[in-house]
Amino acid sequence: MIKIDADNLPQHIAIIMDGNGRWAQKHTIGRIRGHRKGAQAVRTVVRACREIGIKYLTLFAFSIENWDRPAKEVQALMFLLEEYLKKELEELQKQEIRLTTIGDIERLNPSVKEKLLQVKESTLKNDKMVLNLALSYGAKDEIICAVKKIIEDDKAGKIDIDKLDKETFSNYLYTSGMPDPDLLIRTSGECRISNFLLWQLAYTELYFTNILWPDFTKDDLFKAIASYQKRERRFGLTSEQLKEK
Repeated sequence: MIKIDADNLPQHIAIIMDGNGRWAQKHTIGRIRGHRKGAQAVRTVVRACREIGIKYLTLFAFSIENWDRPAKEVQALMFLLEEYLKKELEELQKQEIRLTTIGDIERLNPSVKEKLLQVKESTLKNDKMVLNLALSYGAKDEIICAVKKIIEDDKAGKIDIDKLDKETFSNYLYTSGMPDPDLLIRTSGECRISNFLLWQLAYTELYFTNILWPDFTKDDLFKAIASYQKRERRFGLTSEQLKEK
């Protein structure tokens, strides 16, 4: 087991769960079975984060660009999401985990959306950890949506756009009320952000691994956290300035 410092944990971890399709290809099975195996990795990571005391976990489950994938695969992903929600509700309640989402969930299949809203409502009072699913999500769309809302509120006299600052802007994003991620993990060897939390990742520590998502384990999570704990987060300051604080 990889050793980590329980007193220096990231408050918020975000994960781009990449590699289900390549895992399936590697094992000469269909892509859908790769996604199903990836769902098992989700369970492992959620439980591990809850166990060690991570407060927020955001998983990039379905991007707005994923709607352009073959219809059969999209339909299967919707089915797997609904299946996950049905199976994991009891566990979320037991572990006191609250489910939240970011993205345009109005585009989801009606049955999936209904189950999603049901689970969100059922776990609303859970306060040990937040599991935040990015569904039908795109960061550029999120920012455009925030700008439109700001313009509307400025016209309505609710805000003064000339006094707009970073904190106020953040309150118009899907992640309003959440701290920005401290650590971003991306699996499968790809080293890019892929339209994920562009505003929120400004000072996030990035961790890339070649491991395909279905093979990602608790130990792999701990390796990422251990890497994070070795870094000095300066937020634009010098090391000397941090010591003086």
